[in-house]
Amino acid sequence: MQYKKNQMSVGLMIQRCHRWRQKRKQYLDQARQTQDEIERERLLQQAEHYGRIVSDEQGKIDTTRGPVKGEQCPISDDDKEDDEDESFPDFLKQL
Repeated sequence: MQYKKNQMSVGLMIQRCHRWRQKRKQYLDQARQTQDEIERERLLQQAEHYGRIVSDEQGKIDTTRGPVKGEQCPISDDDKEDDEDESFPDFLKQL
């Protein structure tokens, strides 16, 4: 029974995320079309607000769902640092 309750809860969270993503896209599209710089900034701030909400909610969804079968574990922080160092030229590593 608990599994079904969690599954329903996750479904509702996904629906909310979808609506918020649509709102964010709407604000971004309006910001691209407006000529007024103040209005554009207001719209971009609204879009950023919805982006933060979506990010937080997506984090909740991910923790509620748990790992997906066959999904690889994320790269450890140590491995990431090594990969990042290789992509920079030597003179930047020395800074």
